[in-house]
Amino acid sequence: MATGHEAAAPTASEYIQHHLTHLNSSGEPQKAIIDFSLANLDTFAFSLAMGLAAILLMWMVARKVTSGVPGRLQAALEIVMEMVDSQAKSIVHGDRTFIAPLALTVFVWVFFMNALDLLPLDLMPLLWQTSTGNPHAYLRIVPSADLNGTLGMSLGVLLLMLWYSVKIKGIGGFLHELVAAPFGDKVFLYPMNLLLNLIEFAAKALSLGMRLFGNMYAGELIFMLIALLGGVATWWGVGMHLILGAVWAIFHILIITLQAFIFMMLTLVYIGQAHEGH
Repeated sequence: MATGHEAAAPTASEYIQHHLTHLNSSGEPQKAIIDFSLANLDTFAFSLAMGLAAILLMWMVARKVTSGVPGRLQAALEIVMEMVDSQAKSIVHGDRTFIAPLALTVFVWVFFMNALDLLPLDLMPLLWQTSTGNPHAYLRIVPSADLNGTLGMSLGVLLLMLWYSVKIKGIGGFLHELVAAPFGDKVFLYPMNLLLNLIEFAAKALSLGMRLFGNMYAGELIFMLIALLGGVATWWGVGMHLILGAVWAIFHILIITLQAFIFMMLTLVYIGQAHEGH
């Protein structure tokens, strides 16, 4: 939820463009929406920070876990753990020693990254500009609203899919499945089977990353549009800014939780599919 305009962005388009620009290692606005690098320093830094925060939270709860009446934080985390574990059991038929904790980490990590969208829109950029002494410094704090970040996570899920496919079926079985399914184990069908399977793997990775990005990017844009109302120096503008901002922030809590759940569920589904044959 935003508090108002920045002095460096006097018009609505400049304000939005400024907030959509990443802190880039080159010192210049990024030229492309995808560059598959660590050039967007803010995405990398806040992703790492939220990952460490998620690990720290779960470690702190684990240290103080009790068999008696749990505290609120322990109770909340236990509910999440039971939900994740039950989903893992129903989807992945095999050893879940690594997969269930992975799903829990993914859910909490993505939730933390998404939750950064609830901070006042101008707060972190203003603090960054003040600390650097540059009133035009760029900073975007929501890693899941950067396609580079979400595609990076989805590529990680793709690597896990390939790893478990080889681990469960063996390298020979996996390669045979690539060319023998789904149309049949006929030599003249091998090219078509291989092409279809490669497209399937690519589509899973792209859709996983773009789904999270699209929802968080749209939510971020709505916050920016609401923030523009704060620049209207009338009681109507300020009032609508506060009311709509509060309403959208409350509704956005559902969105960030749902997107974290969907990303976790698709991660489980894709890894579960790697355990099964066509």
